Amino acid sequence: MSRDWAVVTGGSSGIGQSCAAALAAAGWNVAIQYRRSETEARQTARQIESLGGASLILSADLHDMDQAERLVEGFWNETGGFAAWIHVAGADLLTGPEAKWPFEKKLASIVQVDLMGTILCARAAGRKMKEQGRGSVITMGWDQSATGMEGDSGELFAAVKGGVAAFTRSLAKSLAPIVRVNCVAPGWIKTAWGENASASWQERACREALLARWGSPTDIAHAVEFLVSDRASFITGQTINVNGGVVAS
Repeated sequence: MSRDWAVVTGGSSGIGQSCAAALAAAGWNVAIQYRRSETEARQTARQIESLGGASLILSADLHDMDQAERLVEGFWNETGGFAAWIHVAGADLLTGPEAKWPFEKKLASIVQVDLMGTILCARAAGRKMKEQGRGSVITMGWDQSATGMEGDSGELFAAVKGGVAAFTRSLAKSLAPIVRVNCVAPGWIKTAWGENASASWQERACREALLARWGSPTDIAHAVEFLVSDRASFITGQTINVNGGVVAS
């Protein structure tokens, strides 16, 4: 039995890398997009292949809308048609030099990458899969976009990821009943920022989650793999919180 192709944007590290591995382990071939981290992207590709899947990597900067649109076409042509699009790529505003940017520059970046990049890629990918006659789209939201969170980062992520969730519900209606579209909304997930977060953030993450721990990228990947599988064939237009039971404080 031949494997279907899934595309994971932001697949060179963190949640995207974990999604790529989980999909490969579940029987998918996996194509990944990266921006700058070619070495890490090739490491992900090797991991995919070690799990029995074929791999493909393409580079695109989703700050550039032309590159975003060409990315979908490139993946479609190179794979011969994919059956899942998992849009994880987002602007990293919490680590590296971007963390010191002024609010306005961060806002422009996250709107461009997380909102516009998601909308343009998911629309284009979804339409191709609808013409194909099957497929699934997963977007990446944030659990606290529905409740709000104090501070600059809370304002930025809540506004943009709330937009992603709203877009996802509408895209699900546009592509129904052929292509399913869902949003996964991570909570406190220990990616690069979480690994180096202060003691107060470490305590807060564990206190706010009913399961009293940070989540891992693998927790998100398992939810994604389920949602694109036939086991989730009656789920569409939903935002699924994967957050250990975080409740509004």
